[in-house]
Amino acid sequence: MKNVLKSVFESFLRSRRMLHHFERWQTMLGSKPAGVASAAMPTDIAKALAAASHADAGELLAALGSSPQGLGEDQAQALRKRLGGNEVRHEQPLPWWTHLWQCYRNPFNLLLTVLALVSYVTEDMKAALVIGSMVGLSTVLRFLQESRSNKAAERLKAMVSNTATVLRPAPGAASAPRVEVPMRDLVPGDVIALSAGDMIPADCRLLGAKDLFISQSALTGEAMPVEKFPATDRGSPEAGVLERENLLFMGTSVISGTATALIVHTGNRTFFGALAQRVAAADQGTSAFQAGINRVSWVLIRFMLVMAPLVLVINGLSKGDWWEAALFALSIAVGLTPEMLPMIVTATLAKGAVVMSRQKVIVKRLEAIHNFGTMDVLCTDKTGTLTQDRIVLERHTNAWGEASNRVLQLAYLNSSHQTGLKNLLDKAVLNHAEMQPETRLQTAWRKIDEVPFDFSRRRMSVVVENGGSEHLLICKGALEEILSVCTAVERGAEVLALDSDLLASIHRVASELNAQGLRVVAVASRALRADARKPAYGVADESGLTLLGYVAFLDPPKESTAPALRALAEHGVAVKVLTGDNELVARKVCGDVGIEAGHVVLGREIEALDDAGLRKLVEQHQVFAKLTPAHKERIVHALHANGHVVGFMGDGINDAPALRAADIGISVDGAVDVAKESADIILLEKSLMVLEQGVIEGRRTFANMLKYIKLTASSNFGNVFSVLVASAFLPFLPMLPLHLLVQNLLYDVSQIAIPFDNVDPEFLRKPQSWNPADLGRFMVFFGPLSSVFDILTYAVMWFVFSANTVAHQTLFQSGWFVEGLLSQTLIVHLIRTRKIPFLQSRAAWPLLAMGAAIAAAGIWLPMGRFAHYFRLQALPLAYFPWLAVMLAGYATLTQAVKGWYARRYGWQ
Repeated sequence: MKNVLKSVFESFLRSRRMLHHFERWQTMLGSKPAGVASAAMPTDIAKALAAASHADAGELLAALGSSPQGLGEDQAQALRKRLGGNEVRHEQPLPWWTHLWQCYRNPFNLLLTVLALVSYVTEDMKAALVIGSMVGLSTVLRFLQESRSNKAAERLKAMVSNTATVLRPAPGAASAPRVEVPMRDLVPGDVIALSAGDMIPADCRLLGAKDLFISQSALTGEAMPVEKFPATDRGSPEAGVLERENLLFMGTSVISGTATALIVHTGNRTFFGALAQRVAAADQGTSAFQAGINRVSWVLIRFMLVMAPLVLVINGLSKGDWWEAALFALSIAVGLTPEMLPMIVTATLAKGAVVMSRQKVIVKRLEAIHNFGTMDVLCTDKTGTLTQDRIVLERHTNAWGEASNRVLQLAYLNSSHQTGLKNLLDKAVLNHAEMQPETRLQTAWRKIDEVPFDFSRRRMSVVVENGGSEHLLICKGALEEILSVCTAVERGAEVLALDSDLLASIHRVASELNAQGLRVVAVASRALRADARKPAYGVADESGLTLLGYVAFLDPPKESTAPALRALAEHGVAVKVLTGDNELVARKVCGDVGIEAGHVVLGREIEALDDAGLRKLVEQHQVFAKLTPAHKERIVHALHANGHVVGFMGDGINDAPALRAADIGISVDGAVDVAKESADIILLEKSLMVLEQGVIEGRRTFANMLKYIKLTASSNFGNVFSVLVASAFLPFLPMLPLHLLVQNLLYDVSQIAIPFDNVDPEFLRKPQSWNPADLGRFMVFFGPLSSVFDILTYAVMWFVFSANTVAHQTLFQSGWFVEGLLSQTLIVHLIRTRKIPFLQSRAAWPLLAMGAAIAAAGIWLPMGRFAHYFRLQALPLAYFPWLAVMLAGYATLTQAVKGWYARRYGWQ
């Protein structure tokens, strides 16, 4: 027990000393911990990072209380408790009061609030209460839906959270093991290991690096990667912080090479974090989804701004009571405001995200669901999507196609000693070689250096020695790139000079392997004599190599790929294959899964085209091979420029530019960090069948949003048209302002269940998109239909029930109140489908139940004990047969017009 207490006390003292060191370091840089100061400006952080760049690495480690082996777990926990997580503020959840305010702050709620205040000032308390209830209902429902959605999204994102490799020494240990920790748990003083494909998780100072190239495009916009070096920066203090060669920044990514780095700043104290806070405070612009919502909203708002003054003028002139006319026009304005639209959109997207999560699709950004539904072109890599992603080493041969254990041995040494990104091919080599006792040579060889892989060279090398005087450089990569640095070829004990005849033979053998669906990787080597030995090697040393042979890999197609491709085609999604592999392998795999490859476009053909030429090319072909990351990005841009909604699915570092360029980026849980960070949607199962299910759910989500907009627009247009007719001929108002407000509130409540409604299969077969012009046309055609039966209701109340004087206006208003509410409730079922409602297409039970409840409430209000409070009166029983006839006539006429409209304009 005594020893335990001593250990705890010593750990506590170490943490206190470490915190003291951290505070000294922050003081030296003229800054404070992230949790202490308000959001820092990038200039402050730039000065701090410049000081870190100029400081000696040893001094910097000591100032942060760290060491080359990193921080202990106790030290890291103490710092994390003090400074908080490594999260940028815009990624942190909002306080509930801020979230509630944002749910309230939309144009519709603000407009209704103004109208409620006008009602309050004019002492129309009932109207103010009803309008206030509408605002409260919209805001609270949206707040609850978004809160549930955000919590669900956080739980889902936690399943695919990115990690960093950290050196974490145990107390008293001489070395520090490398462990994976969530990026949010990193603290200043941590030492991290980096390799190709990693995201830089914080602002760091390099401690060591080998051929390290970083993409800083997220901060600078510069597409070309920059090389970084660990040496202390002795340059001008006035140089820009992003130009410092020994600094790495949060939000950038490793293109190639390996490194160890010391974390200096985390979270909001990073350069990226400070920029993000400034950007979040500025106008962010609008996404395509938001722009579509805004266009539709403005159609409805403009309609309201025209109709409300028109109602005011007609009623004022015909009745002579301008004050009453103003209140009535105000109520019309409220009725025309689609105040539930934000809530309906949020609820529909949230439901879609939850449903998709059950199908192993994780939505990082809710708006991506809309893009998923509108996608009409899917670009995908070959490996793991069309194929099983279970690559096995099928053959290891010399350059003549003869089995060769020497090729396997050297490929094994290359794959086992490289420290960069180990891809599936490396894993296949290691798994195969470890089953062959004669290839277990790793313990006899010592690694000297390596030249990491990059996508311009498409090869990588390691330099090893086995105790002799010579170093052996082993290079592995794409055949053409290996041949470009070879001068000879080995066959048994004989080494032959590489000439045109041998080159033709080599290409013939490789083509035969490719035609069998095998991916060919060449292996070459070069012995470096004692006088050529050196401690570090680079790309220039990849010359004068001898080709040894090939390792050939098989990745068979998935059985589910062909049915999935047919299902996507049936739903209007064209699939294009974009691969870095050669054209023979791509053609073979595409043929196996039913894709008509036709002419396979190669990367060199794309380089020869300008943007206009590429836009034509991408429409004519389905398969593209031997592509670089830049080629993939250009293809996505070309498709987008042609008007397509483009999805891109990829999981490698070479896919990141295309993922960012696509309308919807799709990655998988096992992808490299930069790919997952660039994606909008992450699949827990790398399957095209899962994508097809996601497309369907995206379209279902969009369909239900569109239902509310169409229903609201057409219903409101019909009501206003009816009001204009009544205002011109009646000696009293057809409904009081209070009646209009209550009717609108009840109708809004009935629409809450729309996100849970069913969608006809026909609607899911092709991509859909926002079309404000179609909305306007829909309003004009279907709005006046309800007015026909509203006017018939006027006639029934006027002539049949003698409600034709000011003294009997309450009976007239009660009759139209019930008919208007029930016809609005009925139109939901008439317009939600192209088919015959209730018979060929039935709404989901929540919508049926909500509609029935609101219809019952609408009838009860004038018939119940509170009728006088709402200035209504009981209707005679003889009214209800007339009501049934008018509703049946309305349904019949709407169904007939719906069929004509669908044949003429289509049914979206």
